[in-house]
Amino acid sequence: MALSAPQATALSKAFAMHTVGDLLSHYPRDYADREVLRPLNQITPGANVTVIADIMSVHEKRMSSRPGTIVEVVISDGGGEFTLTFFGKNSQEWRLKQLRPGLRGSFSGKVRMYKGESQLANPSYKTFESEEEEARDDPSLLLRHKPLIPIYAATAAETSWNLQTMIDRVLRRVGTLPDPVPDDLRAEHGLLSHTQAIRWIHSPDDEEQWMAAQDTLRFTEAWVLQCALLQRHSLARERRTRPRVPTPGGYLERFDAALPFALTVDQEICAVEIDTDMAQSGPMNRLLQGEVGSGKTVVALRAMLAVADSGGQTALLAPTEVLAGQHLRSITTLLGPDLAAELMPTLLTGKLPVAQKRKALLRTVSGQSRIVIGTHALLSDTVTFFDLGLIVIDEQHRFGVDQRETLRLKGAEPPHVLVMTATPIPRTIAMTVFGDLDVSTIRMLPAGRQGITSIVVPLADHPNWFQRIWTKLAEELALGRQGFVVCPAISPAEREKVAEDETAPSPDDEKTPLANVETVHEKLRGFLPLAGYRIEALHGRMTSDEKDRIMRSFAAGEIDVLVATTVIEVGVDVPNASAMVVLDADRFGVSQLHQLRGRVGRGGVPGLCLLVTNARPGSPARQRIGDVAATLDGFVLAELDLALRREGNVLGDLQSGDGSKLRFLRVAVDGDMIAEARQAAHHLVTNDPGIRTNPPLREAIARRLNDSERTWLNKG
Repeated sequence: MALSAPQATALSKAFAMHTVGDLLSHYPRDYADREVLRPLNQITPGANVTVIADIMSVHEKRMSSRPGTIVEVVISDGGGEFTLTFFGKNSQEWRLKQLRPGLRGSFSGKVRMYKGESQLANPSYKTFESEEEEARDDPSLLLRHKPLIPIYAATAAETSWNLQTMIDRVLRRVGTLPDPVPDDLRAEHGLLSHTQAIRWIHSPDDEEQWMAAQDTLRFTEAWVLQCALLQRHSLARERRTRPRVPTPGGYLERFDAALPFALTVDQEICAVEIDTDMAQSGPMNRLLQGEVGSGKTVVALRAMLAVADSGGQTALLAPTEVLAGQHLRSITTLLGPDLAAELMPTLLTGKLPVAQKRKALLRTVSGQSRIVIGTHALLSDTVTFFDLGLIVIDEQHRFGVDQRETLRLKGAEPPHVLVMTATPIPRTIAMTVFGDLDVSTIRMLPAGRQGITSIVVPLADHPNWFQRIWTKLAEELALGRQGFVVCPAISPAEREKVAEDETAPSPDDEKTPLANVETVHEKLRGFLPLAGYRIEALHGRMTSDEKDRIMRSFAAGEIDVLVATTVIEVGVDVPNASAMVVLDADRFGVSQLHQLRGRVGRGGVPGLCLLVTNARPGSPARQRIGDVAATLDGFVLAELDLALRREGNVLGDLQSGDGSKLRFLRVAVDGDMIAEARQAAHHLVTNDPGIRTNPPLREAIARRLNDSERTWLNKG
């Protein structure tokens, strides 16, 4: 069934809809009861709204500044009142006849403030009286006169009731809709047919019907998504690449023999999973997640050495130069002088001097360097590998899909891929965002870690505690330790660029000045308890050489306190650092605070993290900071972060800025349903990778994915 040309053009322009299926998938965002008026005082300025209300009064007056009239209509929910204003060049007598006191109707528009009061200017409207007149001319429109009125996301040109009319007409003509959920699975979960779910979601008789429809469509979303992800995983496994197996007496065996510490049980399990994957002829696609400081690097390095044993190279892609430099230093240290000399770990970043960059490129293309560590510079056309066998992506959420694909294509055959993250991932996110990857998890921390004590410093309650913060920092320094002070801004007028994956929470008071590196750095140097200590600043505006020099000095113990932005969030490993002071902690997200806190307590000395905030008692920001302080379990905090920020777009380029494409499925609360759908999808895809036995499902997957998402699913 096709839409009329004018309808198709209007819907395409307003909502990028092109088919009847697109229209039927434009589900109501809410329902209004004809008999129950909603409180008008809950309407938010700036929002596009559709309200049901009674007309209380109508008045027309001439405009004083220009020709024409203004019609002011006061509507009410029985308690509060709201004003509608209509501007016209001529008399609006006809509007006075349409909008008479005593009538009830729907009013749709953008809420604006005028002289301190909310109003709808030139809103669209439809009275229930006019609906009854339309129904007398077209009895089929009686379908719309059910108690519940669906409210759709709309535009000024395409109102909610226009969409309702088009959908009603389609529903009257459409027959049985293809159902992507198999009959047995639908029966097992007590679901409606797809046809019934679509009818009830758009035209329910009561709350029970639309809730049943939502339950069915929620499971359908989970089912289609999991089938798409597992199909991609299955197809990726069908590719062929070179197995990478360590050789007797080779680099990996020598490394294991010289390792001065024992791997934790979790590290050993993850290492076996990776070794097994890389020994296969299908390319590995594995996610390695673990707490801050849990030892992911040594596990990844073992995989690099297995590749080196087979004559291949590893590209380690890091999001920042600070992190890339840290990886080079830690990997070189772990290898020891002999292995480092043979494997020649090489750093390649965009800001290297020309001579150093030329040397790094030559080592890479010749295969002399078996481990190449770099930033986005690795993606350049000038970078060529001799035999790229493994890609390791650290803090993967900092990279877009196209960037990862560019690096993968530098291999003569599909390289194995290991994705690492120090941000623990909730189970439901792992099944959705990373549903095409196998997941390895390190929960245990290496022996010898002393732990971290986290304390909320509530300056809103105790302003005099501010001085005590620096006294406590001085006490840590007096023990021969080092500390960080983190600020959300670089200078009084400039905030550090927030990482693309972070959605910084709204502070309680936007007018409160941000703590900034420049000001804090200057003040701490003049603070008496810190006199004599070496205090330096670090932030994103510095050059690569400046940042590297300061980080090296801090790691060598030549700097006592580092005043920094979130540039130190990842990749900073200084075992002697014991104190972390986070100023304006309410300006950071849960995962950022956890990452920052992980910079201390990494050696044999206990860590102390002071979360300083001006957030008001009882506010969401204050509660969030308290939750972070209450636990060191990153997986618990990941679930909290998910509940606070929701899931973002779980398909496609996660750095695109799009919101979630899911309509009813919420990974924060629907974990059990996602797991059930995944188990059923695994059974189907294992036996039918092409999903040839279920054409409606295959078509649903195709409809579900836009062009960028389809490209993403086809990338390895």
